[in-house]
Amino acid sequence: MIFRTLVSGSSGNAILFSDDKTNILIDCGISAKRLIPLLCQAGIPAQDLDYILVTHEHTDHCTGVGVLSRKFNIPVIASVGTWQGMNVGRINPQNIISFQNYDSFNIGSVLITPFEIPHDANLPTGYVIQSKEKRFAVATDMGHVTKNVADTIKGCNSVILEANYDEKMLINGSYPISLINRIGGKLGHLSNNETARFASYLFKNGTEKIILGHLSDENNTPKTAFDTVAAIIEKDGTVLDKKEMLTVAPRYEISINAG
Repeated sequence: MIFRTLVSGSSGNAILFSDDKTNILIDCGISAKRLIPLLCQAGIPAQDLDYILVTHEHTDHCTGVGVLSRKFNIPVIASVGTWQGMNVGRINPQNIISFQNYDSFNIGSVLITPFEIPHDANLPTGYVIQSKEKRFAVATDMGHVTKNVADTIKGCNSVILEANYDEKMLINGSYPISLINRIGGKLGHLSNNETARFASYLFKNGTEKIILGHLSDENNTPKTAFDTVAAIIEKDGTVLDKKEMLTVAPRYEISINAG
């Protein structure tokens, strides 16, 4: 199976899932022109994509969705709220698939469970993807971890989890106070410390691999995110004895495969 980020961060996000039967792209926050070679590099050409799932309407998650859908005739799935706020141009009506409730649904060989995430967007969504006996979760752009998020993701084999900012770097950086408050608020993003506590919970409840994603370019670094999260996880009693248990998604390159 393939479960990895193609790009990750405040400048653009895209995640690829494949179980050899169904190929899914979660978000396309960069141009289709940039994404197409990354898909080829990951072993799934764009023309082989079966579906695009979108988490929410912010441009770092949906910039290339419209072009990709039109060029390769790919169905796009998103919440009703995301469709209302998403500017992706005209898409073939047959390729517009929306949901209002967070009920599970099947696409191809996989079961998709959308779940509500606390973010300043219109009905933003995380996703759990189940294929055979394995479950994978995409959980980024969250101002805090709700009980519903924790209950839904608990037990997933692999999770792409946001670690957006270091608290000291955010407070002491160049952002205006309004933006600092937005990022650090309940509908903003997860700090390294918040992510670490949730990651520790996930590892104790069956998760085998976590990829830290959606890092801020100005208020975090891969080393800071990894060191902070790893230290808290190990202090909490989980031994990270395998390199692939905890990794950081590169900003502009393909991550390791957590499939």
